Amino acid sequence: MWNDFRAFVMRGNVVDLAIGVIIGAAFGRIVSSLVSDIIMPPIGLILGEVDFSSIFITLSSHHYDTIAAAKAAGAPTINIGVFVNAVIDFIIVALVVFLVMRYVNKMLPKPPPAEPTTKDCPYCISAIPLAATRCPNCTSELPAK
Repeated sequence: MWNDFRAFVMRGNVVDLAIGVIIGAAFGRIVSSLVSDIIMPPIGLILGEVDFSSIFITLSSHHYDTIAAAKAAGAPTINIGVFVNAVIDFIIVALVVFLVMRYVNKMLPKPPPAEPTTKDCPYCISAIPLAATRCPNCTSELPAK
């Protein structure tokens, strides 16, 4: 059983997947930092010095100045700003994955076109197998090629 497991893990696809997950996790942290530290501060400044990461709604009757204070008091909160940052993170990651896959698809060789398996009947224009000598739709005898 150990040898089968080792053979499975050492297959190229599994190793490639593991490397992709590790690189993806690191890329996700970079994108999160990009959004929260570089993109959102100028947007917050333009919108009137708003810090998106501190926008929240308290579901209790008390008022709290920060999310940390609400969490320390055990109050339930809806963290709108954190959600907005997560959505922007997702959009950036999705855009980068799309662009990478688009580039990879352009670099891969195109598969050769498939050989046709049907032809059109010259009488009723129905698709029929290449080897057919009579059309199954209109029963016409087909000319030999």
